[in-house]
Amino acid sequence: MTHPEDATPEITAEALVRSLESGEALQVVDVRRPERVREGRIDLVPDARFHNHVGSSLLARSDLAGLGLSAELPAVVVCGAGNDSRTVAAHLRGLGLDARSLRGGMTAWMNVVLARPIAPPETLDRLVQFDRVGKGALGYLLVSDGEALVVDPPRDYGAYLAAARNAGARITAVADTHVHADYISGAPALARELRVPYHLHPADAVYPYDGTPGRLSFEPLEDGKAIRVGRCVLAAVHTPGHTEGSTTFRAGDDLLLTGDFVFVDSLGRPDLAGRAGEWWAWLWESVERARREWPAGATVLPAHYASERERAPDRSVRASFGELLRSNAGLAMRDREAFRRWASEPAAFPEGYRTIKAVNVALKLVTEEEAAELEVGRNECAVIRPAG
Repeated sequence: MTHPEDATPEITAEALVRSLESGEALQVVDVRRPERVREGRIDLVPDARFHNHVGSSLLARSDLAGLGLSAELPAVVVCGAGNDSRTVAAHLRGLGLDARSLRGGMTAWMNVVLARPIAPPETLDRLVQFDRVGKGALGYLLVSDGEALVVDPPRDYGAYLAAARNAGARITAVADTHVHADYISGAPALARELRVPYHLHPADAVYPYDGTPGRLSFEPLEDGKAIRVGRCVLAAVHTPGHTEGSTTFRAGDDLLLTGDFVFVDSLGRPDLAGRAGEWWAWLWESVERARREWPAGATVLPAHYASERERAPDRSVRASFGELLRSNAGLAMRDREAFRRWASEPAAFPEGYRTIKAVNVALKLVTEEEAAELEVGRNECAVIRPAG
C-alpha cells in the first residue's frame, strides 16, 4: 500500500544549508518537543521563520490557521531522524503548504560538513576549512607538495578524505588541537585507518574530571615540536586554559590554528572540567604569550564559532590576529583581575560533555545512535559574557 509520505519531497541537510546561506526565503517547522528544540535547532533561519509545533498537534489540524506559518513560503519540516517529518510534511501539503521533509532530520543537520577553500600561504598548495554548520565546529586540511595534515576532524571524516583525494595528496598525519567536549573526534580512528601518526598534547590524554589516564595511542605533541607537511612546518605552541593540553599550530607568520584557545569573538572557556579556579590563570598566561609572540598579520583559524557574525565575507570563519587584538574582548583585556572575573565564572554546560570527553580519551565506547544523541546542539565552548 502506498502512503502519502512515500511521495513527500525531501531536502538534504547540505542542500538546506546552501539554500539558507544563499538567502532563499524558507520557513522551518520543527516538530520535536520544545525541550529537544532547546538543545539544538536550525539557527541559520531567522527566528521569525522558525516554528516549533509538536508533530501530533499538526497532524490533528484540518487547516493552517493560527500556526503562524506563511502560505507563501516553502517549508522544511524537521524531526529527530527524518521519519516523523515526512508524515507531517505530507499532511501539511494536503493542507496547501509547500512542505518538504529534512532527510535524516537533526541527526543529518548536526553532521553535515561544508568544505570552504581558503587562500593558502606560500608554504601550502591548498587550505580547506570544514564547517560543521549545525555544531559551529571547524576542522582543516593543509596540503603541501602532495602531503596533507588533517586537524580536528569529526567522527565522520569522509569529506576530509575526499578533499585530500581531489588534491592528489596523501594524508601523512592527523592532529587534535585539544580533546574536544562537544563532539567525538574522528582523529584517532582516521590515524588508525591510514596508519599515520595522531598528534595530541599529552596533558590532554587524561579524563579531566578525575585525572584518569586515557587509553589513546598518540604521538606526544610538546611545546615547540614541529609537524612537517611537504614544505610547510607547523610549530606546536602550548596554549593551555580551555584544556590543560590545548595547542595552537603556527605556520610561520602566516597561520595560527588556535583550536579552542582563540575564537573570532571570544576565548575558550576554562570551566568545562570544573577547574576554572586554576585554568583561568593558564588562559591568561596563554593570552599574554600570544600578545608577545604572535604576528599581527597571521590568520587565526579557530576550531569553533558561536554565531554568524564571526564569518568573513566568503563565509569562512577567520580573522587576522591584529584584528582580534582590537575586537576580541578576551585578547583586548589588559587587567589580570578583570580577566579573572570575566573568564573564570562557571556556567552551565551540557552534561553530555563529560561523556564525550571520556569517549575522546578512549575510556568509553558509544554506539552511533548514542554518539548522535550526545552531539545534538551547537558547541558551548566559548566564554559568552560581556567584558568588564
